Amino acid sequence: MFVSFFPKPKLFFTSAAAWALFGILLWFFGGRELGAAFGMGPAPADTPPILGVPIFWSGPFIWFYIYFFVMLAAFYLFWRFYAPHPWLNWSILGSAMILFSTYISVELYVALNNWRRPFFDLFQKALTTAGSVSQGELYSLFWIFAWIAMANVTLFVLTRFYVSHYIFRWRTAMNDFYMANWSRLRHIEGASQRVQEDTMRFSTTMEGLGVAFADAILTLIAFLPVLAMLSDNITELPLVGAVPYSLVVAALAWAIFGTSLLALVGIKLPGLEFRNQRVEAAYRKELVYGEDDSSRAQPPTVAELFANVRRNYFRLYFHYAYFNMFRSGFGQADAIFSSVILIPTIAAGKITLGIWQQILTAFGQVSSSFQYLVNAWPTIVELISIYKRLRAFEATLDGAPLPDIDQRFIERPQEEPV
Repeated sequence: MFVSFFPKPKLFFTSAAAWALFGILLWFFGGRELGAAFGMGPAPADTPPILGVPIFWSGPFIWFYIYFFVMLAAFYLFWRFYAPHPWLNWSILGSAMILFSTYISVELYVALNNWRRPFFDLFQKALTTAGSVSQGELYSLFWIFAWIAMANVTLFVLTRFYVSHYIFRWRTAMNDFYMANWSRLRHIEGASQRVQEDTMRFSTTMEGLGVAFADAILTLIAFLPVLAMLSDNITELPLVGAVPYSLVVAALAWAIFGTSLLALVGIKLPGLEFRNQRVEAAYRKELVYGEDDSSRAQPPTVAELFANVRRNYFRLYFHYAYFNMFRSGFGQADAIFSSVILIPTIAAGKITLGIWQQILTAFGQVSSSFQYLVNAWPTIVELISIYKRLRAFEATLDGAPLPDIDQRFIERPQEEPV
């Protein structure tokens, strides 16, 4: 699954994580300020923030682009000489391009959040004192929003187009790898489906989860300082009182609660999803044999196989029912949580409408990032089931025994694995 696309996967991902962590720490502990030596350092603390898309060609951002591509070049050149791989350009440069695009997308949300405070403060002033704000002032801020929105749409379209090609390249790498070893893999139940369908589903799902994870990490990097700064405006939290960095603490505690809750209630779903693929494959295989052999796919056999399909689906529906109940309930509570914890501060009149909007946006971004597992759990369940199917290929190629669930299915090919 990975060796076909990435060089020495275990070492590669370990080194990528270590290099990324090193780059982030170096950036925050000296790298960012180093840009000042080239006239691209951070603006003084008392300088008003640049509103809108012009911030992306300001000195600090240009310095970040240089820093990012220098770190990427060092990592790429190391792997190019240490472990050459036919898919190195896509696996390293392609992944880095997606990561870079994700970061710019996060920064667009930061730019939007910086826009909210002056706009809603101006909005509040206009509603409070008639004639104190001109139409031109409001239109100018709307125009800034329009440019941010257009940049976001353009980036989204281009990224999705690029990601589609990235996914298919990964699928191609897996397909070529498995086909080169087809003589050793063809005996595995549903081998054709695993190569034709599961490779595409695996690459698509892994890319989606990977981008979502990167987005969550980059959002935390971008918005945690914003949320920590906004915490200075909060007088106290309900039931808790005054807490340092109150908004960050509240977002983290809420995310831990939601993640633990849904992981617990959804613990049975991965196994059921995998079994669903198995009984569907057995049913489909018998029908395919019946196309060429009149003795196959007889009504009693087909009825038994379809009964296995029905039984597993009904069990899946039952477990998803209570999982969705908890997930939906948490989603509804999450929608109002940030407003509820601000009630003491709002009642005390300590924040303006603009600050309130900034807090809601920043808190929502940070809370959503902390809740990565909550948001991605159904996709993770699907990925685990796909991984279990492709794991039989990996075991065969490594000379290891098949996974237990595959062995049970071989022993009882027409029964639902339990």
